[in-house]
Amino acid sequence: MRRKIVAGNWKMNKRFDEAEELISEIADIIDAQPLDEDIEMIICPPFLFLEMATDIASESEFHIGAQNVSEYDAGAYTGEVSAQMLNSIEVEYCIIGHSERRKYFAETDEVLATKINLALANEIEPIFCCGEVLSEREAKIHFDTVRTQIEKGLFHLSPEQFYNVVIAYEPIWAIGTGVVASPAQAQEMHAYIRGLIKEKYGAELAEDTTILYGGSCNADNATVLFSQPDVDGGLIGGASLKAKDFVQIARSF
Repeated sequence: MRRKIVAGNWKMNKRFDEAEELISEIADIIDAQPLDEDIEMIICPPFLFLEMATDIASESEFHIGAQNVSEYDAGAYTGEVSAQMLNSIEVEYCIIGHSERRKYFAETDEVLATKINLALANEIEPIFCCGEVLSEREAKIHFDTVRTQIEKGLFHLSPEQFYNVVIAYEPIWAIGTGVVASPAQAQEMHAYIRGLIKEKYGAELAEDTTILYGGSCNADNATVLFSQPDVDGGLIGGASLKAKDFVQIARSF
C-alpha cells in the first residue's frame, strides 16, 4: 500500500529564529493531536536549518528533507552540500529536480540522475520533481515532457532502487501563481505517470509508488486534490510556511 505524504518546501525563506519557531509550532500541533498513522509529514527547510530541524523531528512525528543536494560525492566544490553530509545529520529525504533548480541553475536530466544515485547511495529518499511549462501544455506536449523527465531522471534505476523514490508532479504554470491544476488535470497526469512506471517496472511497483501534486496546493483545495485516486499527497510551497495551514493540509486525506 503506497504512502500518503505531505512535504513542505520552504524554499529560501525564514531566519534561524523564525525557522525554529515554525518547526516547533508544527511539532506542538501534531504532538497534541497526532496525524493518522498512514500519513507522513516531511519538512524541507534551507540547508542552514537542517540540523536544528532533525533535532526537533527526532522527538516528534515528522521527517526532515533537504531542498537540494550536490551532484558530487565530495571534494573541492566550494559551497556544495553532499548527500553524505545530509545523511550524517539524519536527513531522510531530498527534493531533486525542482523546476526552479532546472530553470535558474540549469540542472539537466543527466545531472539530476546523478543526484538521484548519490541520494539513494546515502540512504536518502529522493522526491523527484517533474512538470511542464504553460506553453508545453498549450501545445499538448505536456505528457511527452513529463515522460522525458522521468525516463532520463529515474528509469536507469533498478526496481529495488526505484522503490525508494517519491515523485512530485508540479505543473510549472501553477507553482506560486495561485493557479491550480484542476482535480481532473492532476489526476490525468498522475495516472499517466503511474502508467509509465507500470510499463517500466510492472503493476505492483507502480501501485506502490507515491506521487505527489505540487503547484499552489493549500488548505482550501487539498481535500479535493487528495481525493483523486492517483494523487497521494502534496509538495507544498507557500502554505507550508504557516503551521496551522500545513498541518490542516496533512489532515486533508
